[in-house]
Amino acid sequence: MITLAIRHTTTYRYRLPVWLGPHRLMLRPRESRELRLVSSEVTTTPAAALSWAHDVFGNTVATASFEGMTDRLSVVSVAVLELSAVAWPVFDIAASAIAYPFCYSDDEWTDLGSLAVPLYADPDGRLADWARGFVRSAPTDTLAMLKDLHSGVPEWVRYQSREEEGTQTPLQTLARGWGSCRDLAVLFVEAARSLGLGARIISGYFYNPQRQFSSGEATHAWAEIYLPGAGWITFDPTNRAVGGSNLIPVAVARGIAKAMPVTGSFVGMTDAFQGMSVEVDVASASLAA
Repeated sequence: MITLAIRHTTTYRYRLPVWLGPHRLMLRPRESRELRLVSSEVTTTPAAALSWAHDVFGNTVATASFEGMTDRLSVVSVAVLELSAVAWPVFDIAASAIAYPFCYSDDEWTDLGSLAVPLYADPDGRLADWARGFVRSAPTDTLAMLKDLHSGVPEWVRYQSREEEGTQTPLQTLARGWGSCRDLAVLFVEAARSLGLGARIISGYFYNPQRQFSSGEATHAWAEIYLPGAGWITFDPTNRAVGGSNLIPVAVARGIAKAMPVTGSFVGMTDAFQGMSVEVDVASASLAA
């Protein structure tokens, strides 16, 4: 078990004072059997009234409401947590799902719902064809097939950090041959869905004890695939890792747009927005002290 301290600062700058609309904040790490949250605090400058709720996926969401005008907005999240995920997990997949293709039970299909349905259009079937290329035989070992698909993403797509907001579609990522961690995660999730599997996007943080992030950033996105018996299995295509020993989940969603840490709006001159910056530090509590 390791104790981690996370400090996440998002700053927006405006050329002229603006009115800030409500901002949606998804910054509180998700507690689980493998993650115990010791403390979590979110503050804003200017000060805001925060109202808390849980969305349909059980993510903790804060809505920040502001008064008055400002030329700068800063959102700071500080969390301390204990992470106990093992580095080499063993997945107890149900006998019915060990070989692919397999069928989910009626209840599983109902519960997975849209998580098993592709989110992006694939009119010519290019993404589906690409995904089927990793199915070596019928039947084939399910976990081995998923690991091949997972490894295939970074082999086909070069990682490249992108500062601009938004996410490439899976077809854009395949065509360009490069993408950010969120682009690689979306590609993997959509490829898995095209194979009839339930999949979801996870956003959060990546911890590297050497303080050198192989993905180039501490904020991170990865994927989970649902397999009967084992449940949700973590796949991180950017870092070619299976399991969540160095991942701190914050938000779970069908698509990455619903898992962004900070979203909101402002009312002001059309050229008022000057820029934004994000600073994240993920460190062991002893180093952060």
